Amino acid sequence: MDKPMKLYEVLGWASLFLEKHNRETRVAELLLQHYLDVSRSEFFAMMREPVPDKVVHEFQKAIKEHGETGIPVQHLTGYEIFYGRKFLVNNHVLIPRPETEELVQHVIKLVQQSKMPVTIADIGTGSGIIATTLALELDNAIVYATDISEDALTTARNNAKQFNANVTFLQGDFLQPLIHTDRKVDFIISNPPYIAREDEVVMADTVKVFDPEIALFADENGLAAYRQIIEKLSFVLAENAIVAFEIGYQQGEAVKALLKTKFPKSEVQIHQDINKKDRIVIAKIKNY
Repeated sequence: MDKPMKLYEVLGWASLFLEKHNRETRVAELLLQHYLDVSRSEFFAMMREPVPDKVVHEFQKAIKEHGETGIPVQHLTGYEIFYGRKFLVNNHVLIPRPETEELVQHVIKLVQQSKMPVTIADIGTGSGIIATTLALELDNAIVYATDISEDALTTARNNAKQFNANVTFLQGDFLQPLIHTDRKVDFIISNPPYIAREDEVVMADTVKVFDPEIALFADENGLAAYRQIIEKLSFVLAENAIVAFEIGYQQGEAVKALLKTKFPKSEVQIHQDINKKDRIVIAKIKNY
């Protein structure tokens, strides 16, 4: 009878397999921690311990699938960590990125400056991570979230439910559900599709094959979603409202121009992410 493989042996096999398939070797650590259900510190403390055969089998199957197809780790585990919480993800929603946490932090800071109750709408909510996080972090906020995809909204509702977050989800294209129900909001936040079609050729297969196309790509060199949202903002904004967008790193000035054209008296700022790239546009809309 063969001896059970020790953790470092299982990890070594996986690293070699991933290298052979030009994948990041750190995926092995993340997946093995998941299948062992241990923390990172626990994981590194048990390197010479045997791994149960069942875990080895499940882990090796997942590593092979990731290596050969590029399926994201998050689709294999079923979750991603965002703002310290474990959110459900699947092929119906965009996998949240760290940059989106920075967008959420900006909005939280702005809302906290207001002592009054505020109404926030997350446009194109996807997995619901933005809306749910804001509802949990802000006591003075009423939170709405829209998405055109009913499958995405199912995931978003499940995420809100697991954290007991009070979010009202509405199905429809961008601002339309708010317009149809005559809702006015103080804050609009959105991470809409912003990748230009011509950029698809340079994207990793883990993204372009597995993230939903509707959440990735936009016409007009990636600006179509911003234009569509901005054109109808006046129907849903309360007085002195704030709009916060996540953007592609080369889109700051273009999105700013769209906002200034529609709302000439607005104050628009472009903020950089932790990597010093333009990533967030925030507009204070005045006297429209």
